[in-house]
Amino acid sequence: MIMAFGETGWQWLNAPREWTADDGLSLFCEPGTDLWRTTHYGYAYDTAHMFGRTVTGDLRLSLTFSGEYAEQYDQAGAVLRIGEDDWIKAGIEYVDGGFHLSTVVTRGFSDWSVLPLERPARRVTFDLERAGDAVTVRYGLDGEPAESMLRLAYFPPGRPALAGAMAAAPAGKGFAVRFTDLRVSPLVEG
Repeated sequence: MIMAFGETGWQWLNAPREWTADDGLSLFCEPGTDLWRTTHYGYAYDTAHMFGRTVTGDLRLSLTFSGEYAEQYDQAGAVLRIGEDDWIKAGIEYVDGGFHLSTVVTRGFSDWSVLPLERPARRVTFDLERAGDAVTVRYGLDGEPAESMLRLAYFPPGRPALAGAMAAAPAGKGFAVRFTDLRVSPLVEG
């Protein structure tokens, strides 16, 4: 188990060759990595770099990150993953020459929703709240708290899920990503 963000118990799924967890998490996202299942493109990839901890029950996943996005579909953000057929990823994706808030929900098949940004964000914060059978995705740009809702999606309740950070570079040469904050905690209603 890996020590990072002041806690132990972190693990990699598809670890990149280059990464450090000294002061945050920095990695170089390798080319040819992706997280997608069948819809529209006809392929299934489960090769994205995912760093997190396995948690059962209601939780809050919060992270802040930046990336040196350069090529089509470069992406980084948050992931909740039960297995290769059940997962949610939410983050920033570089698509058609612009930056987009991106969420993919997969239940056997992936769906994708995007919201274009008018300008690149230097730092992005995402907050995924898993409560019962739903995940609420919120975001904040350049130091804003993650209060703007982006998506509400079904997610199977009571099943253990890897909760953490992800990055992928499906079409490009790879790119650098830095997560300055990553927290996974039990959801406390109040």
